[in-house]
Amino acid sequence: MVTRTAKIMLLAAIAFYYTLVVFNNLTDFDSNYQFVRHVLSMDSTFPNNQGMWRALPQPALHLVFYLGIIAWECLTCVLLWWGVWSLARVIKQPAHLFNAAKRISIMALTLGLLRWLVAFLYIGAEWFLMWQ
Repeated sequence: MVTRTAKIMLLAAIAFYYTLVVFNNLTDFDSNYQFVRHVLSMDSTFPNNQGMWRALPQPALHLVFYLGIIAWECLTCVLLWWGVWSLARVIKQPAHLFNAAKRISIMALTLGLLRWLVAFLYIGAEWFLMWQ
């Protein structure tokens, strides 16, 4: 029971984090939008770097990227809370039912990790040289 409770609590903690992320992106849209705009425009990278051809200076693309990130975070958030609910519902049931209820949680955690890896680490940090 301790392990199951720990899994649910950790999942709920991640769901709460995503809830705050989505809340902040929706209630203070412009702050993070400006960050996305700078990353895609590459206007704050090292001067004369050889990757500037990758820059996307079009504001419409900045908005599409940012809305896509928010949609991805919203979907992840909903799936995380759904996963918490699914696991809490079967916490005292046999192992095969508890394990089957993990499917939504696994999908949510995969989406969350992919957002970080693909959107931020690969595209933002490496392709658009966000680390600069």
